[in-house]
Amino acid sequence: MELHDVWFVLIAVLWTGYFFLEGFDFGIGILTKLLARNRKERRVLINTIGPVWDGNEVWLLSAGGATFAAFPDWYATLFSGFYLPLLLILVCLIVRGVAFEYRAKRPEENWQRNWENAIFWTSLIPAVLWGVAFGNIVRGVKIDAQKEYVGTLGDLLNPYAILGGLVTLALFTFHGTVFAALKTVGDIRVRARKLALGLGAVTAVLALGFLIWTQADNGDGKSLIALVVAVAALVAAIGAIAAGREGWSFALSGVTIVAAVAMLFLTLFPNVMPSSLNEAWSLTVTNASSTPYTLKIMTWCAGIATPVVLLYQGWTYWVFRKRIGTQHIAE
Repeated sequence: MELHDVWFVLIAVLWTGYFFLEGFDFGIGILTKLLARNRKERRVLINTIGPVWDGNEVWLLSAGGATFAAFPDWYATLFSGFYLPLLLILVCLIVRGVAFEYRAKRPEENWQRNWENAIFWTSLIPAVLWGVAFGNIVRGVKIDAQKEYVGTLGDLLNPYAILGGLVTLALFTFHGTVFAALKTVGDIRVRARKLALGLGAVTAVLALGFLIWTQADNGDGKSLIALVVAVAALVAAIGAIAAGREGWSFALSGVTIVAAVAMLFLTLFPNVMPSSLNEAWSLTVTNASSTPYTLKIMTWCAGIATPVVLLYQGWTYWVFRKRIGTQHIAE
């Protein structure tokens, strides 16, 4: 396997890790409006991700940095062509981080309510836009012979990409609801389990339609296996939450995300951004990659740094593993 193929796989792993971790993170933010009934319950939900949300975003920074270094043409075309959606995601992530930190800085009700609204919207909008972005990457966009995106913003809002946005929104919200049931006690835990059942059904319908569409357009045998795994894991996750097995349900909803993202990258390879104008103008792992020497240096750096990051994040989740409830929130 060539180094550019290795880095394609590594970038796929980074995006998978990001969606797995930030997925329930976004879901919790959305649940501050869907599940929480009062300010104390919103505080409980926010506290479930308080120690880990910023660490989850490390995966996004790593994925973006790896793309920039390993596939500069992919990075340039992606960030220039998808400039407005990605800028909106960036602004949301910045505001979201500020909202987590500033919400409790003052006791006034209006102050806290405004930051809580910010948490909700800055969780919902990226959850949709990531699905739209990846839907367009897999479907193909208007790239010319100079490797430049020549389409418009309206071209990105096609039915396939919009369905992808709805799938990520539903899947992340379901993932977050299961995480809320796993990390809380009391009435909020019971309501999270009930909400997860309804969300799971909606997610299953949307995800099945999107994945079948993807398979029909670009799939092969490997992507079909990933599709089957994703659907089976989602169904099993719904069954597990119905049985009150939150841990199993969370693990299985995570498998759903992993398999779904794997399917997208399997249908994409060896392209990194297909051209809908001319297949010969598509960006591939070969024509969009850095030099072999650059990829070799990156591989050594990743081999040293990645275990450290994984150990630190694993330790963080272990330390903050206990459930919380409204009784743990000070008046």
